[in-house]
Amino acid sequence: MNIEIKKSIKPINYFDAINILEKRLEDLYAHINKELIWTLEHDEIFTAGTSYKENEILDNSIDLIKTNRGGKITCHAPGQLICYFVIDLRKKKDIRKFISCIEKTIIETLKYYKIETFSDKDNIGIWHKKNNSVNKVAAIGVRVKKWIAYHGFAVNINNNLDLYKKIIPCGVKDKGVTNLISIIDKDYSNLGDLLIEKFISNLKI
Repeated sequence: MNIEIKKSIKPINYFDAINILEKRLEDLYAHINKELIWTLEHDEIFTAGTSYKENEILDNSIDLIKTNRGGKITCHAPGQLICYFVIDLRKKKDIRKFISCIEKTIIETLKYYKIETFSDKDNIGIWHKKNNSVNKVAAIGVRVKKWIAYHGFAVNINNNLDLYKKIIPCGVKDKGVTNLISIIDKDYSNLGDLLIEKFISNLKI
């Protein structure tokens, strides 16, 4: 596999990031650039996928950005690790398998930190259960164009969870949102590297 790896330290403007992804998609389709995996953070921003509904906004003061990714409303903010990608599916043409690859990547990586999580066929994302409470710890939003997958997934590390009170996160009313630091308070500084390594490994399967 010929994948470029990018790791941004400072927060990246959301619109700049999406423009880069869309340009890379067109270049990849034309065989003039590589696939891409890119870890970064955004400053606070609320984004809505193609299937969101207006009643999922609980605070009308938020500035909601409508996007062309799949899914509903989510929030990006410092303390959340985002992994964007531009991956060529033209040979495999199996979107469900690709989503499973993402889910497996996150679940296996979090096991390194002794955190047990799971996917849910009815609610996309990665979930953690503590006592009787089920909370999302990672969101997934993917769009496929010309059999090239882009956008990405986001893992909550130590972001401000109060922001999620302004929306119904991902349209799911009966479950909450958590972050890694709330589950186990430890150092997650190598999370990005581990996710990239595991993602590339799983893409080869």
